[in-house]
Amino acid sequence: MKVTSLIGATLIVLLMGGCYEKKNGGAQPVKAPSIENTATLSTPKTGAVSEPEEIQYHQNSPLVNLPVLSLYLGKATLNAELAISLKEIATGMMFRKELAENAGMLFVYPFVSDVAFYMKNTYIPLSCAYIDAEGVIQEIYDMKPLSEESIPSKSDKIRFILEVNQGWFEKQGIGPGTLITTEKGPLSELFPLTYR
Repeated sequence: MKVTSLIGATLIVLLMGGCYEKKNGGAQPVKAPSIENTATLSTPKTGAVSEPEEIQYHQNSPLVNLPVLSLYLGKATLNAELAISLKEIATGMMFRKELAENAGMLFVYPFVSDVAFYMKNTYIPLSCAYIDAEGVIQEIYDMKPLSEESIPSKSDKIRFILEVNQGWFEKQGIGPGTLITTEKGPLSELFPLTYR
């Protein structure tokens, strides 16, 4: 899967220590240019034509040993691996061949924004929930394995993304408006906003 605008925003925010602009009377994160999991940058070489060099944000193997958190969605319980660092978010479920029935991955961002995920190098059919800062599911999408077509959020208030086996939300009767809590309390308290 791939995060487009959010990884770029994360890099800019982390590098700049938090730049904001006023919008509708409140502070909002400055939008950063979109980047892909792999991007090309040119490195100037003296006296020669520069060749683009590929920068890769994801790793080339499945993520292992991520912390796991129990999530409660209505009557359903899900064990979710936590993807928090830039490399973890960029890699996500890539290169995996299976996912347990009541397992998933929760992506945690330091601010709210619009997001877009894709399924590059991802073999498992997934469903993806875009979740706001309070832990409420806003949108759910089915994702096609190995597709590089980004699925953007309609909302620009997304803070968390939860990926599960395709059809899991529907099977559990979970849709937009469902509040997600954890074994350690609300998502908003467990992961306070870094940038407001």
